[in-house]
Amino acid sequence: MINGIINVYKEKGYTSHDVVAKLRGILKQKKIGHTGTLDPDAEGVLPVCLGSGTKLCDILTDKSKTYRAVLLLGTTTDTQDITGKVLAEKTVAAGKEEILHAIHSFQGPYAQIPPMYSALKIEGKRLYELAREGKEVPREARNVEIHSITVEELNMETKEAVIVVDCSKGTYIRTLCHDIGEKLLCGGCMKELTRIRSGEFDLSKSLKLEEIEEKFREGVLSGHILQVPDMFPDYTKVSVRKEFEKQLYNGNFLNIDQLEQKIPDLSDMTDKVRIYDGENNFIGIYKYCPDEGMIKPYKMFL
Repeated sequence: MINGIINVYKEKGYTSHDVVAKLRGILKQKKIGHTGTLDPDAEGVLPVCLGSGTKLCDILTDKSKTYRAVLLLGTTTDTQDITGKVLAEKTVAAGKEEILHAIHSFQGPYAQIPPMYSALKIEGKRLYELAREGKEVPREARNVEIHSITVEELNMETKEAVIVVDCSKGTYIRTLCHDIGEKLLCGGCMKELTRIRSGEFDLSKSLKLEEIEEKFREGVLSGHILQVPDMFPDYTKVSVRKEFEKQLYNGNFLNIDQLEQKIPDLSDMTDKVRIYDGENNFIGIYKYCPDEGMIKPYKMFL
């Protein structure tokens, strides 16, 4: 079984679940999970966890992300993107400077109402299922943050803006485009979307499914898989003494004198350690509790 994380370039037309299903066929293993849904018409970075790396899915989903999107002003749709039913078309009266100011005004904390066409659940039913039934239900605004938003291109003839957005988890770029249009009183929707970064994973190092299949067939895919412990480069590496390995495998608390080496003083930001057995096999992440002279299991990767 392959363990780790692979940086997949999700192409248009595939759902994130499609990518997982195809990888299961290519790699001949079932234990695979993705780290954040991309719409079928979107493309770009989709980190996929393999084997024991699936325990990283929740951690990677929480990472910030960067997108390049095309905002189309003057058109409002029910899905907030170009694939939806057109609800309204209005003239874009705003000038270039007003449009730029409106786009940049969304930088910072932002209370965003999730779109009806999304996978969020309300009372056990996904919003997109309700939307397909013609229903619209109240949604509470969620706090997200736009770390930065830049305009790469603004075409005043087509009323399209190419924007690059660095944002917190849970941000809907479709909704951002819609809200920019609302602020300009003309409406707006998302025409294109590419995720160019997700956490540590960058578009330039992503692989399409056909490339993954080819490298797997040639036996060189391992060079493109990030190992699980490499996701925690800032955590101190420690090993358990041979006679205490059974306690480690069982996920028990460990005294620091049961380790091969002394743990240095750690700051609040790096109070966790990567723990290995005597054969240098990575076992998991433990949290260091200096006041108790112990380390306690945080996440095991057995």
